[in-house]
Amino acid sequence: MAFELPSDLHPDMGPVAWMLGTWRGNGHGDYSTIDAFEFGQELIFTHDGRPFFHYMARSWIIDPETGEEVRKAAIETGFLRCKQTGMGVGKVEFVLTHNTGIVEVWIGNAEGGKLEIVTDAIGVTETAKPVQGGKRLYGNVEGDLLYAYDMAAMDQPLQPHLWARLQRAKG
Repeated sequence: MAFELPSDLHPDMGPVAWMLGTWRGNGHGDYSTIDAFEFGQELIFTHDGRPFFHYMARSWIIDPETGEEVRKAAIETGFLRCKQTGMGVGKVEFVLTHNTGIVEVWIGNAEGGKLEIVTDAIGVTETAKPVQGGKRLYGNVEGDLLYAYDMAAMDQPLQPHLWARLQRAKG
């Protein structure tokens, strides 16, 4: 599916413009403190012409055999900001809040259909699980959005946690 660059896109957002739109697909989760699981997910990146994207993600646990939803899972929302530093290259800031009581500031770089970020600051509420850090990699691969999320939490070292392949939704 062809992607058209919006005419009102802020120039600084060029290095991450490929992320705009709604993405849906499935992924896998694993961590040393939990059982492996399969999930469905929807990511939405929108813009209004200013130098940021609004981001919204929701996921649900699925039965690996039937693909049916078992229960609701994570929700996160935030703002992705990019400052273009060269042709198609940008410094990125990503502020995320989670339904689990976690707030994160991520920093990194975008270039050539790839976004790589690491946590710069993390805040947690009294009831949130302790998270010490993370690394996220997003990539445009064959027109799909692939991502991997490594997490350090619950006194465990940084390790793979989530990975998924999402397709751009039509319309």
